[in-house]
Amino acid sequence: MLIYLSSFSDVYQINVVPGKTYMLRLIGALLHMECFFSIANHKLTIVEADGEYTKPLTTDHVMLGPGQTLNVLVTTDQKIGRYSMAMGPYMSGQNVTIQNITAIAYFQYLGASPHSVALPASLLPRFDDNLAVKTVMDGLKSLEVGNVPKEIDTNLFFTIGFNVNKCNSKTPKQNCQGSNGGVMAASMNNNSFIKPKISLLQAYYDHINGYFTEDFPGSPLKFYDFVNGPNSAPNDTGSTNGTRTKVIEYGSSVQLILQDTGTVTTENHPIHFHGYSFYVVGYGSGNYMLVQFCLCVKENNIIIPVTADSAEENPVREFDMPVILIWFLLRVLTDDGAKKTEKGIGYGEEVS
Repeated sequence: MLIYLSSFSDVYQINVVPGKTYMLRLIGALLHMECFFSIANHKLTIVEADGEYTKPLTTDHVMLGPGQTLNVLVTTDQKIGRYSMAMGPYMSGQNVTIQNITAIAYFQYLGASPHSVALPASLLPRFDDNLAVKTVMDGLKSLEVGNVPKEIDTNLFFTIGFNVNKCNSKTPKQNCQGSNGGVMAASMNNNSFIKPKISLLQAYYDHINGYFTEDFPGSPLKFYDFVNGPNSAPNDTGSTNGTRTKVIEYGSSVQLILQDTGTVTTENHPIHFHGYSFYVVGYGSGNYMLVQFCLCVKENNIIIPVTADSAEENPVREFDMPVILIWFLLRVLTDDGAKKTEKGIGYGEEVS
């Protein structure tokens, strides 16, 4: 628990003994924003990310998205005193209003005066420091070596972004707050998800009709410059709406391209596949172009590749898109490689 600076009357405090190493489990109990975290005058060594051990990575700060977890080691090797633990926002979206407020807690050594002044966590990055996020992401490596699928059964291309739909509300002042009087919507392949009344998997396995369709597009209906357009909201920035899914054969090797878009604004967004590990075989900024990649290693619930041109493992998170207008190329095994005839269901837009 971290406390905003205006709440000094009840600031959370961790009491520590000098000369010890502590493991802190950091949990992103967040709703929308990602946040940086650091401890004044102390290094953080990441040893686990989202349930998977990593090669130790020592850094001044970390970044957490909603629902993400990190285990970090902290050694109490500074002089006896009180040190601030600080959390501050990270926002990659352009022209987005945020609460740029720092929250703090105390990391206090045994023997320090309870009324001593806390040393500030001055190494907390700026709220828009994309490089600070990318530097940590690039440094994380896996302990486990995996075997990336070489033969792909299904190729998918998903665009991710914001849309502005036309607003037909009878109370536009209350409900039409998007650009140019529209309403905001998030989408994948230009389809905004409508939450069903029952679980999709329950409807699928119990053969309950009417709760979803199996026509989620495997690629964008229209290819264009995803980075720079369109931008005439809400005239050509609308999305379709539906509970649409992509059904994939059980045991398939799936290659998925995730492309961020700049329709309204770009934004960093964590991506998670329920129950699956996956191989990141490439990433970059701008519009996706085909590149050749090779061997991979596993990291948290990702398996991270070694690229053909660098012989270095690529970055890891559960994962985040930390650079404006980025694309990721993933490969997923839908059942750890076992050959079975039953089908698994793809969540389409419900990938979160």
